[in-house]
Amino acid sequence: MRARPSSNPPNRFLHETVAWEEPRLAQVELRDDATREILAHNGSPDVGFEWSVNPYRGCQHACAYCYARPTHEYLGLGAGTDFDTRIFVKRRAPELLREAFDRPSWRGDTVVFSGVTDPWQPAEADLRLTRGCLEVCLEYRNPVGVITKSALIARDIDLLAALHRDARASVAVSLPFLDPALARAIEPWAAAPERRLEVISRLAEAGLSPTVMVAPVVPGLDHEMPRVLEAARAAGAARAGWVLLRLPGAVRTVFEERIRAALPEAAPRILHLVRETRGGRMYDARFGVRGRGEGPYAAAVAAVFDRTARRLGYDLQERPDPERPTTFRRPRRDGQLMLPIG
Repeated sequence: MRARPSSNPPNRFLHETVAWEEPRLAQVELRDDATREILAHNGSPDVGFEWSVNPYRGCQHACAYCYARPTHEYLGLGAGTDFDTRIFVKRRAPELLREAFDRPSWRGDTVVFSGVTDPWQPAEADLRLTRGCLEVCLEYRNPVGVITKSALIARDIDLLAALHRDARASVAVSLPFLDPALARAIEPWAAAPERRLEVISRLAEAGLSPTVMVAPVVPGLDHEMPRVLEAARAAGAARAGWVLLRLPGAVRTVFEERIRAALPEAAPRILHLVRETRGGRMYDARFGVRGRGEGPYAAAVAAVFDRTARRLGYDLQERPDPERPTTFRRPRRDGQLMLPIG
């Protein structure tokens, strides 16, 4: 992977910053993360899952809009290029997940890959940590949910299909833009839109009923939404969802810088419409609002999505984890099969 110019907003937790007269070229650097826990608990009521696994911190896809960027500031790094190139690797992730599943307190809840990183980013091709974690989930028949914008997920369709058969598996592909030039400008190192459509097709052929997530919907670029929904449905997507652009903290700076460079004529209107959907601000963190926005423009986006998705025959039913016994089983111990939970 080629180097990229370095651009980092100041870290809000540091008193000093370094300003370079000329842009540096930043190479991807993998750093070991010695965490002792792999399951992250989510208490947000509008996220849709309670437990997630993040085998990595930071993401090589370098999407300008990534809401997880500020998490790198807690590591003493920047939310810009540092987030894209300083990738923390949890090399013991499968082992830690097995340990978590063996604890008596674990009840077999759905585990989502991932909350704040793409589990199939380029580093995964060699490290295979996400695949290792999926193998553990299959071993324990623990339900999973996954979301990605990487074509690498196709490598693991065998595991996902087995999980779908023996446990429960939901698979979503994030696809906010169909225009390849637009996608390359805003999410430069993610798989091209046509590659993601191929992934949706392969997931559908494997019987996984994939979801297409039009996420994020960027105000002013939302004309892409109907085209994405049409192309994804033709590829085999069975369900669809959307999330409005979120710009918490330093993400605003990264996004604005990128959008002004890539789309100089459209940028003022895009930024104006972002504020229009956020009550005059660039971001509103309130639960129930942060993912949908408010006001006439946000309502129009929601209406277009709903109308288009229904016309195309998408399944739009809300699907929280069903209140039924989990498929979770601990594997054999001393020749004896452990009893199911619940």
